[in-house]
Amino acid sequence: MENLPSILTPDLGLLFWMLLAFLVVFGVLAKFGFPAIIQMVDKRKAYIDDSLRKAHEASERLENIKQEGEAMLQEAREKQALILKESVETRETIVSKAQQSAKEEGARLLQEAKVEIESEKQKAIRDIRTQVAELSVLVAEKILRQKLNSDTTQTEMIDRLLDEVLMNESKK
Repeated sequence: MENLPSILTPDLGLLFWMLLAFLVVFGVLAKFGFPAIIQMVDKRKAYIDDSLRKAHEASERLENIKQEGEAMLQEAREKQALILKESVETRETIVSKAQQSAKEEGARLLQEAKVEIESEKQKAIRDIRTQVAELSVLVAEKILRQKLNSDTTQTEMIDRLLDEVLMNESKK
């Protein structure tokens, strides 16, 4: 037993100072380190939850827009069917000139309905693209802010971008 190094059989004084150092380090971490880590994790969780909620809302909006488009299409089909039915009834009672007029009117209303549906669809797509672009910009901004949180990182990024621009200019 007497041949063992003192690290394997520490005396009481060494154990006391090791315990005291551990408690001081643990106390500092508990006071300053752990709350900061927990706060960062909570912020990240809230950000992810918010992003998921926004994506879900955008998906619901897109689904609503699709349903509205389908409803408009169905309404246009119903209008088309109604116009065709009216044209058949009219054909039996009026001359061929009136018959041609009814067909032209049906085609015009159908075209207007198609144009209106396409217009609403394009508007909805633009709205969704705008929202997605805004979300993308916000995400990119937060990522860049997180990655460029020190002056040295910012300087390195600027230098790298300038080098790339100069390389592109020299290639032209």
